[in-house]
Amino acid sequence: MPRRTLTAAIAVTALATPLALFATSGTASAAPVPPRTPMTDFNHDGHADLAVAAPFGTVGGVEKAGYISVVYGTASGPATARHQMISRATPGVPGDLQSSFAFGAQTLPGDLDGDSYTDLLVVGGGGDDREPTVLWGSKDGLTGQNTVLPYWPSEFALGDFNGDGKRDLVVNSEPSDDPDVSGMTIQYGPFTRDGKTRTQDSITTDDGPSGLRSFITGDLTGDGVDDIVTTHGFEEMQHEARFWKGSRTGVGHTSKALGTAYSGTVGDVDGDGYGDLITRDIGSVTEVIDSAPGSITIQYGGSTGPSNTGKKVITQATAGVPGASEANDAFGASLSAGDVNGDGKAEVAVGVPGESLDAATGTGAVILLKGASKAAGGMTGKGAIAYNQSTAGVPGVSESGDDFGRQVSLSDLNKDGKADLTATAPGEDGAFADSGALWNLYGSASGLTTTGAGTLSPVKLGAPEKDAKFGHTLGG
Repeated sequence: MPRRTLTAAIAVTALATPLALFATSGTASAAPVPPRTPMTDFNHDGHADLAVAAPFGTVGGVEKAGYISVVYGTASGPATARHQMISRATPGVPGDLQSSFAFGAQTLPGDLDGDSYTDLLVVGGGGDDREPTVLWGSKDGLTGQNTVLPYWPSEFALGDFNGDGKRDLVVNSEPSDDPDVSGMTIQYGPFTRDGKTRTQDSITTDDGPSGLRSFITGDLTGDGVDDIVTTHGFEEMQHEARFWKGSRTGVGHTSKALGTAYSGTVGDVDGDGYGDLITRDIGSVTEVIDSAPGSITIQYGGSTGPSNTGKKVITQATAGVPGASEANDAFGASLSAGDVNGDGKAEVAVGVPGESLDAATGTGAVILLKGASKAAGGMTGKGAIAYNQSTAGVPGVSESGDDFGRQVSLSDLNKDGKADLTATAPGEDGAFADSGALWNLYGSASGLTTTGAGTLSPVKLGAPEKDAKFGHTLGG
C-alpha cells in the first residue's frame, strides 16, 4: 500500500453495539450514556437493512469481480421481496469489472452526509480497486454517484468523536510523509457528495512504519461521545492497543495502553451505562491469525475509559463455554455486542469459524455469551450457548469448510427492541462450492430463538453463486 498523507475528506462506519439510536448528549459527570449506534437503514423506512458482500463472485462473466447484495428490511426482518445487486457494472458505480479485484472486500455503513439515509462505503480487494467508493442512501435505496475517495486505506471506522451527532471518519493514513511514522487522520463530518468535510485532525501514534492496524470505536466513557481504540503491530508481531478519548472538541492526542488486541467491539455487558471493550487477543505473534484457538478479553468501561480492574479473559476452556479450546478454532474471529433479551445488558456474539463438529472440520459456530452485572460477577461463560447448522431449528447441515460464524452481527432486525443475530458462512456450498449463505436468528425475552430462523443466499436472491463466498463481509 502506498504511504500518502490524507489531504481530502473521506467516509466510513462505526464498530459499536449494533442496537438502538445514536446518543448525542451526556457528560462524564452525569449519569452514563450507554453506547449506541444508528440503525443501518439505506432507504430510511424505519426497518434495518443488510449489505452482504460476495467479493469473489462472477459478474458479467468476469470471475472474482465481486458484488454486494443489499437486502431491505421489513417489520419481520430482512426479506427477499426487495433487494439490489450492486457491482462495478451498476450504473453510477465508478470503475470497470476486473478479475480478482473483489468489489466488496470491505463494506461499512453509515450516514455520511447527515441526510438520515444510511450510506455504504465499499473497498475492493485488489489492483487499483482499493480506493473507497461511496454508495449513497435514498428513498429508493443505495445508488452510485461516481463518488471515489482519493486514498488507499487498509483500515477505517466511523463514530461521533466530537459529540455533534454527525458521523466522523478515522483512517490509518499517516499524517506525515516520513516512512518511519504511522498514525491516524480523523475527518469530522458531515461529508459532502464530493467527499469533503470542514475539518480534519491528524495524530501520530509513534510506533514505527505501518504500526497502526485497526480501529474499534464506541463510547467507553459514558459521555455520549465515541472514543477510539487502535490496535498495533509490525509484521507478525502484535503490539499493545491504545485508548484515545473523544470529547466535544474532538479526539485527544494522548492515549493509554490497554494490552495486546487484534480486533473487537463495544457494548455494555454489565448494564452500568458504560460501554465495555471486548477484544480478540491472539497473543504477540499474528503470523497465521486463524491458527490459534483464540480468546477474548473484556475490559470494563468507566469515566476514564476501559480499565484492567475486573478484566476478564474468556476462551472455550472457560467454564460454561461450549466446546473445547483447540488449534484453528479462531474463537473471536468476529465479535458483536447487543442486548438479545432486553434486560439492559449486552450479550456478545463470538464467531468461531474454525470450530469442528465430530468428523467435520471447519464447520464453524457462533457462541453467545450472556451479559451479567458486576454484582453477579460480570460476563463469564455462565449461560453461554453455541449455535451452528446442527442446532435444532437452524436450517442447513454442518459440513466441513462451511466457515459458519466468519461474520457475526447483533442488531434489531424486526424492530422489537431486542438484538437479533446475523451469522454468515462464506464456505457454505450451494449448487457450487463456496457460494456462501447467512442466517438470521431472532432475540426474545428468553434469549435467541431458532423459531422463525431464516437464511439468505445467492440463489434465493437471484445472484451469481459460483465461488461467491457470500457473507465474506457483512454491513448492517
